[in-house]
Amino acid sequence: MESIPPNLILNFGHGTVTLKLLTEDVPLTVLNMIHLARDQYFTGNVIHRVVPNFVIQSGDRSGTGWGGPGYTIRSEFTPLDYDREGVVGMARDGKDTEGSQWFITECPTPHLDARYTIWAEVTGDIGPVFQQNLGDIVDTMIPYH
Repeated sequence: MESIPPNLILNFGHGTVTLKLLTEDVPLTVLNMIHLARDQYFTGNVIHRVVPNFVIQSGDRSGTGWGGPGYTIRSEFTPLDYDREGVVGMARDGKDTEGSQWFITECPTPHLDARYTIWAEVTGDIGPVFQQNLGDIVDTMIPYH
């Protein structure tokens, strides 16, 4: 049986961020992201969207914001809210279209509540998130026990 780690470590050129996985709340999404991370899908991805005081976004190998892993997963909604910085969500293009693109909030974003799957949260230092610029590279995303 496959071991499910409690965290993913996200390494940027500007530092490292720890993501606490919300496995109990959104198991399908978490398993998808662990699978992609283990396959090094995110290594070398660019930060293709930076909106100051809103989000940074990555998870698209093409770097355009339109790519994905070649499949989609279903949306998983919970009572969790985008009520602070450091909430990690799945980008999507309609219901049940999530795949690999993720974003991290830089502030509360209540207009995203119940619209985008929340699958992790930043624990510890969030500073590297605020240092990301458009075109910066995700060095690695690694499952961590």
